[in-house]
Amino acid sequence: MTQDSWDGEASSFDDEPDHGLGAPAIRAAWRDLLVSVLPAAPALIADLGCGTGTLTRLLTDEGYTVDGLDFSPAMIERARTKVPEARFVVGDAGAPPLTAGAYDVVLSRHVLWAMEAPAAAFATWVGLLKPGGMVVLVEGSWSTGAGLTAAQTQEIVLSIRAEVQITPLAQAIYWGKAIGDERFMAVSRR
Repeated sequence: MTQDSWDGEASSFDDEPDHGLGAPAIRAAWRDLLVSVLPAAPALIADLGCGTGTLTRLLTDEGYTVDGLDFSPAMIERARTKVPEARFVVGDAGAPPLTAGAYDVVLSRHVLWAMEAPAAAFATWVGLLKPGGMVVLVEGSWSTGAGLTAAQTQEIVLSIRAEVQITPLAQAIYWGKAIGDERFMAVSRR
């Protein structure tokens, strides 16, 4: 999708249960999932492809310091309203204009699959990490044919990092509905 098309999606983006996390049970499920793998707050997190800042808000509420990045100015405008205490940057997640070696965590949800060169983007993301930093990717292979499988994501991560743990996320609580496609979280701590 183009920047203009994402800008056009911004006003209704949070309407999807897994985008806006408006339902308390869905929000709690995502909070519990992420906090279970993240280092203790106040770790510094780069939220790449942050959209309207929903995960940034969730993690900021948990005491994390979060820098959000999205290439849609309209999404960033909404994110700044939602999370005024966070720092947001308009930029390409494939080449994020963020400080190399500064982050404890790089987080992205449904972004790696959309990169023109996912392996190169991932290598750039790893360069944002402090020594000992971790990467948390939420990805999927959708019934539309778009996305990355867990096996493809694992291959990309292991081309740069020493390990990765894949956790399936098939439960409806994360998406606000039953799903029939492959969705998962990939966590790499080294």
